[in-house]
Amino acid sequence: MDTISQQSRTCDPTKCCGNCRHFLKPGGCVDVTNVATRTARCHQISELYSVLTIYSEYSNMPCHNQSLNNVTTGQEHNLTKHVRFAASSNSSSVPVAPSSEAVVDVNKQRLNGNCPNGGGLGPDVLNLGPQLKLLPLNSQILELQTIIRDKTTSRGDFVFCADRLIRLVVEEGLNQLPYSECTVTTPTGHMYEGVKFERGNCGVSIMRSGEAMEQGLRDCCRSIRIGKILIQSDEETQEAKVYYAKFPPDINRRKVLLMYPILSTGNTVIEAVQVLIEHGLQPKHIILLSLFSTPHGAKAILQEFPEITLLTTELHPVAPTHFGQKYFGTE
Repeated sequence: MDTISQQSRTCDPTKCCGNCRHFLKPGGCVDVTNVATRTARCHQISELYSVLTIYSEYSNMPCHNQSLNNVTTGQEHNLTKHVRFAASSNSSSVPVAPSSEAVVDVNKQRLNGNCPNGGGLGPDVLNLGPQLKLLPLNSQILELQTIIRDKTTSRGDFVFCADRLIRLVVEEGLNQLPYSECTVTTPTGHMYEGVKFERGNCGVSIMRSGEAMEQGLRDCCRSIRIGKILIQSDEETQEAKVYYAKFPPDINRRKVLLMYPILSTGNTVIEAVQVLIEHGLQPKHIILLSLFSTPHGAKAILQEFPEITLLTTELHPVAPTHFGQKYFGTE
């Protein structure tokens, strides 16, 4: 790869960018870190990123160490991905709009880094406050969501990706539980100040799709106790009815991770929470773990129980309601 002269010089951005162009030959590789470091004397890094972005669009610049065969100058191909840099922290906030189009648009902006902290979609768009929490969206999560939604995905791939997404949600759900500070002794004899989770947590799955999330919770908490609720919704009226409920006897003193992967209307979850309240549990001690949620479902649940914490990966007007059938192979 060609190099830029390391001699200190002063030049305007136009000339400096011109000196950088031989890094960006069509079909060639570029070490972005190296380029940015060596041109820092001449102009701002942000200006260089703009040049790199333009030339990656123009010449389909491949990633570093990525090889391409039979690529000639000026020849277009669709085998490479464009380099996308993170947006500035001063990017504008998402406009408040409760429409379906706005929800989809904000999800795209979250992926591009245009929303602070990777999200904030719930409080901004639905005005539901901080109890609605979304996982920071990245390409990994978006790919898992895409595979799960794709009707051509095999059941093996579906279960594999669903389990990965479940694990991410469960790990974030555990972050919502209370903890206390503690001090431990390392093998070298040093004292380390850390934290430990408080005792008294349990999981409750809403059968049957909620059972898909049980293993992910057990993988993180080996001895955690898990209760179950069976609720069926009327196909015509969508009214939920409880058929079975079994909880630890002291559930009223526990923090509960309520597991239900797909929130569509929210009626099933509302009925399940009502059952937990009847057993003495306070709504503020319930953390609802979900993979996909509709804006309508999230709004219905949090308006009915504003103290509940709702954690999900996505708000989208269309939920993958086939999840339970495909996960358990009963399509």
